[in-house]
Amino acid sequence: MLEDDFGREVTGVRVSLTDRCNFDCVYCHNEGLGDTRGPMEPGDNEMSTDDVVRFLEVVEGYGVRKVKFTGGEPMLRQDLEEIIRRTPDSMETSLTTNGTFLPGRAETLKEAGLSRVNVSQDALDPEAFAEITKSGAYDKVMEGVQAAVDAGLTPVKLNMVVFEHTAGYVEEMVDHVAANEGLQLQLIEYMPELTGKPEWNIDIQRVHDWLADLADRVERRSMHGRRRYFVGEGMVEIVDPVENESFCANCHRVRVTHEGYLKGCLNRNDDLRPMGEMTRAEIREAFEATVANRVPYYGEYLVKDDDGEWVVNDEYLGVDLDPDPVAADD
Repeated sequence: MLEDDFGREVTGVRVSLTDRCNFDCVYCHNEGLGDTRGPMEPGDNEMSTDDVVRFLEVVEGYGVRKVKFTGGEPMLRQDLEEIIRRTPDSMETSLTTNGTFLPGRAETLKEAGLSRVNVSQDALDPEAFAEITKSGAYDKVMEGVQAAVDAGLTPVKLNMVVFEHTAGYVEEMVDHVAANEGLQLQLIEYMPELTGKPEWNIDIQRVHDWLADLADRVERRSMHGRRRYFVGEGMVEIVDPVENESFCANCHRVRVTHEGYLKGCLNRNDDLRPMGEMTRAEIREAFEATVANRVPYYGEYLVKDDDGEWVVNDEYLGVDLDPDPVAADD
């Protein structure tokens, strides 16, 4: 198992299979890119089935035991079931999806070896959902969530980005997961640095305080120090990476873009590392270098100056910075 210079072992990878998406979410960095007519074979700019599997087989040798497949919308890949079926048995597999293609595929994904899914769902009202996602697929998403529960892809985690447009829907979403077995809720802090709209930001601590008063009990996970709030039969977890040094200090994942680049941090694009023709030797070399060069984003790569503003650490001023970092997946 590889360990970076900050003592963090890399135990998981997030693999983006495509940047194409059939949604146009207002907070997203890619806004509905590409051909979204339906599931199809990988495009010329996407890793092939064999490339993905070869990468996973190589990193398995370094002790990686978890893989999350992401996008874009990963279910736009027709070969998703084959990729999951060929993923090394030692790896737990999960999927982040908008849920529209889960009806009719949830069972086959489970049979292929998928363990669980995260479904992006930012509102329970169809009109509000359409406003946020620029999609009329509300009913299909609700059907997809139920299909995932019925197929045993549980717990199904509903991912809700909390920002100005969705803050008013949090209470209803908490009640929803509390009343429906098999569901959990992840409230994800809005990341204005990925969208360029800081005015949409809200104080996530207010959500913490509200849940703390509401919850029957509160637990703190070792991973990222995340807090889990148990409300009735439901569980709500807040993912709050923005300006959170502890979150970054406990990050154990490396990311892979759909084009086959490795990156050590969600918020950075200046550390993208190609894997060449993706031979096993090239994958090993790139993976080892990526882990060796990982830097915590907040508190190390970014530090606060005398005015309390986040600035690049002097140690890293020589790197070629991308002023508009883009996530490889979500």
